[in-house]
Amino acid sequence: RSLVGSEMCIRDRVERILYEFSKRVALSADMLYVSENACTILDIVFCKAKYSIKINGVFPEISDKKQIFLSQSRHPLIDKDKVVPVDIELGEKFGILLITGPNTGGKTVSLKTVGLFCLMAYFGLYLPCTEARLHVFDDIFCDIGDEQSIENELSTFSSHINNIIGITEKMTENSLVLLDEVGGGTDPTEGAALAVGIVKYIEKKKALALLTTHYSELKEYALISSYAENACMQFDENTCLLYTSDAADDKARV
Repeated sequence: RSLVGSEMCIRDRVERILYEFSKRVALSADMLYVSENACTILDIVFCKAKYSIKINGVFPEISDKKQIFLSQSRHPLIDKDKVVPVDIELGEKFGILLITGPNTGGKTVSLKTVGLFCLMAYFGLYLPCTEARLHVFDDIFCDIGDEQSIENELSTFSSHINNIIGITEKMTENSLVLLDEVGGGTDPTEGAALAVGIVKYIEKKKALALLTTHYSELKEYALISSYAENACMQFDENTCLLYTSDAADDKARV
């Protein structure tokens, strides 16, 4: 009985201590909440600074003009000793950039770099490049990769079409659109016609867009459109070069 009584006494004291401690915490709850938020903000700021130093980043200029300018930009998830920098300019001279070239040439990585850099800049991160000017877009829409779903009865083509329908319904003049292999996953003739129609709609909306494609019909459309421009990824022995179709002398390293 004495042992049981001792255990009950210990339990009562523990509960009393916990009660008093909880009471003190409750009385200081507001101050603790403020302190926690301050510590969180400081942790985020120092993490951003540490990461920006690690990637040797530069502070991006936020432009009032609807434009994107990236010089020697490097995708932060690719080994810095292997990544090949790319220069990308969009908005001032043309609003749609159609990137063509061989598979594994870096077309999709260029799309991802632009979208990722915009989001990084919006969150206050420095960017791994030598110069950056970015606009704050209302929305950034992308259709990259294969979202085939057996459960939802979606083929590769159907999944792309579903994404593009959502993009075109919500897209505005102040949107950025990133489309990988637009019109792909179906008959080449039908896919090319669909791709041209999508590009024309983006041009009508006056949104900015980067698209990758293998369709010659899209390349031909860019030649006659003042709003679109062709670019091509080409392999070199040591690096890759990005050429614009209208000015072969204006080379941007990729």
